[in-house]
Amino acid sequence: MAHLLSHILLHFVVVSLHVNVIAQENGPNIILPGSTLYAGKHPRSWPSPSGFFEFGFYRQGSGYAAGIWLVGRPENTTVWTANRNDPPVSASSTLEFTAQGTLLLRTESGAQKIIANTSSSGSVDSACMLDMGNFVLYQNRSVVWESFDFPTDTILGGQNLRGDHNRMISSVSRSNHAGGQFLLSMQTDGNLVAYVNNSAELDTSDAYWSTRTNGYRFSVLNLNTRGVLTMSSESDLYGERLVADGSTTGNQTMIIYRASLDPDGIFRLYSHQLEKNTISNIWQNVDDACDVNGHCGLNSYCSSKGDDFRCYCYPGFTSESTKIPSCSQNFTVDGCESRKDLLIQYNITTLENMEWAGDPYSVKHNLDKEECKKACEEECSCGGVLYSIPNCNMFRLPLKYGKRHENINTTAFIKVIVGSSSEIRPTLINESNRSLILTVGLSLGSVASLSFVMALCSFLLYRHRVKSYEKLSENTSQVLTEQFTLRSFTFNELDEATHGFDDELGRGSFGAVYKGILPGDGKSIVVKRLPKVNEGETERIRTEMIVIGRTNHRNLVRLLGFCVEGSRKLLVYEYLSNGSLADFLFNMNGRPAWKERARIALDVAKGILYLHEECEACIIHCNLKPHNILLDDSLTAKISDFGLAKLLRPNHTRSTTGTKGTEWYSAPERQSSASVSEKVDVYSFGVILLEIICCRSNIEVQVCSADEILLSTWVYNCFVGGELNKLVEGEEEVDMRMVERFVKVGLWCIQDDPTSRPPMKNVTMMLEGTVNVPIPPSPSLPMLLLN
Repeated sequence: MAHLLSHILLHFVVVSLHVNVIAQENGPNIILPGSTLYAGKHPRSWPSPSGFFEFGFYRQGSGYAAGIWLVGRPENTTVWTANRNDPPVSASSTLEFTAQGTLLLRTESGAQKIIANTSSSGSVDSACMLDMGNFVLYQNRSVVWESFDFPTDTILGGQNLRGDHNRMISSVSRSNHAGGQFLLSMQTDGNLVAYVNNSAELDTSDAYWSTRTNGYRFSVLNLNTRGVLTMSSESDLYGERLVADGSTTGNQTMIIYRASLDPDGIFRLYSHQLEKNTISNIWQNVDDACDVNGHCGLNSYCSSKGDDFRCYCYPGFTSESTKIPSCSQNFTVDGCESRKDLLIQYNITTLENMEWAGDPYSVKHNLDKEECKKACEEECSCGGVLYSIPNCNMFRLPLKYGKRHENINTTAFIKVIVGSSSEIRPTLINESNRSLILTVGLSLGSVASLSFVMALCSFLLYRHRVKSYEKLSENTSQVLTEQFTLRSFTFNELDEATHGFDDELGRGSFGAVYKGILPGDGKSIVVKRLPKVNEGETERIRTEMIVIGRTNHRNLVRLLGFCVEGSRKLLVYEYLSNGSLADFLFNMNGRPAWKERARIALDVAKGILYLHEECEACIIHCNLKPHNILLDDSLTAKISDFGLAKLLRPNHTRSTTGTKGTEWYSAPERQSSASVSEKVDVYSFGVILLEIICCRSNIEVQVCSADEILLSTWVYNCFVGGELNKLVEGEEEVDMRMVERFVKVGLWCIQDDPTSRPPMKNVTMMLEGTVNVPIPPSPSLPMLLLN
């Protein structure tokens, strides 16, 4: 107990020192004329006093753009871009705050672009990146220019849309911040409207969402620092209109709110929990992606599930090779109303649950479905009909902004010209020669077409088989090479891939970790820079790296390559986008679902089992903790840093790391002179398993009672007291029998006596429920477990 209290006291001292350092660093970061930023080297940016925001150069495509971003892990969030429609600049470009007080972008070719124009205000004497995300220029301590006045696709807490700057335009994509195809406008009639950004002149038919507040004379859209999005007028005559309330309880100074018109056209309100490093989408203006016009082009329709959608051509139409998928028929009727001597054959195709935009050219009332269908068939101008009892709404082609959803009760009739397809051109038929055309066409055309088709099919089949064989051989060779060969990188290659080791993701027991992008294929990677070792260790290090590279399991982070140059040793891993298990368990709003946590626990157990018993040589991890367990896109758990203990300390017998939190997962024997065995990993897994069950860390000070400070003590007391429901209190759909089984396994794994801990094979089978789990003793009372 004395050891525990001393550890807690030390923890408080470290936290206090950290807070004091932050307080000292929060002074204003004044930027003076003559300061310069460089795209390809440091300094690249000017930070805000807290370091939450930065202004400067960031990567865009193969070059750089200038803007403002919210600093985050694993990725930053761009909130403003200067001259966003200009192409990216090269690494030789600079951003200068000139002696005249102008913010000037100079490119490699010598071109100059003014980012901040303050000519009407005279000279500028200083600048600052504020903690609100606003970059400002000062003249005699008065703001003469600010980025908040020129929003791109985002507004931040404390920022408005108003006056001449009353609109936001979406970005092309998450990685390309040039102006995209959607626009949000705070209109002078008091309406906040989202449009397809087709041209300078907005067409009301291109609008897909609005607040329907026209007539209220609202002229300002405001997002305050508490996450409340409102509309108001300059004169306050009409009060306020609430658009969205994203405010949450807790430390508001550690939450940043932003409202963004995203590349998919949806206007969303986000909260960034800085302490927990999480991003939450707390409101969006439409729930269905297909409610946004413009995803699909002319004569096509959108079908969706939530934010995922696909575009489909109407029957009888074929896809065109355009940026926005549009469709067309291979035949159009020009002036058909005046050509009564022509008879064109049509079919009518029915599509349920359909709608599209625009006004019908004709509306016929009190018709049933068959009568409506026939009416379109008889009118040459009719391309499609929307039928809703009893109205028959007739439209000309092209059909615009089609959408299909089960909640739509309208039936669509699409006119299809007979023979219209991507391969056969429809035929114009003259009424007087109809018999002759049919007889001659069917006789000669059938014979010629059949012969041609047979010859063409034979040729294409032969060609397809040859190509398939060549592709199969090529792909097989490539896959085998990628899976079983570690790439040897040069230090310069990794320096370029990480942009000079600029984007640090974190530091662990075995060195710093950086994010990078391989120049060739654009693949995201993680580079771990290991501590320097003796030159004589090079061959052993290389051998150990190859052994690590041979491990191949779905629950292990894949090693892609390495670099060994002199005393510099680096490992290259696959990049996993969902962060660590620690972030997943402790840094989210609310607990993750029990089923997800149970599956992750089993993933981790299987990964350790592979290291201990199934790979070429037994690998003892020696540093298992939630920070070393990463999650991929499907939340599959993958263990990282395996094999590094032996790689860097081949003769170690106990832990020598001083990394924060590592000792919380260390087995007791690692603090003594006892030799290390696989059971140290079993102990660490037991602690992690209890954390997964309870969604809290092993030691917590802010708890209701002293018994809850140490997680293992609290769990054991709840187990013997029949109160396991306290561990998952407030959760839904929890299998309490599974919770009990997992708790018993976890308590067995953290026994002080290593011989009492089960091997990982038994642990995995007990978690799966294929082996009964005996009643565990208190973790402080060793007892043998029959293996």
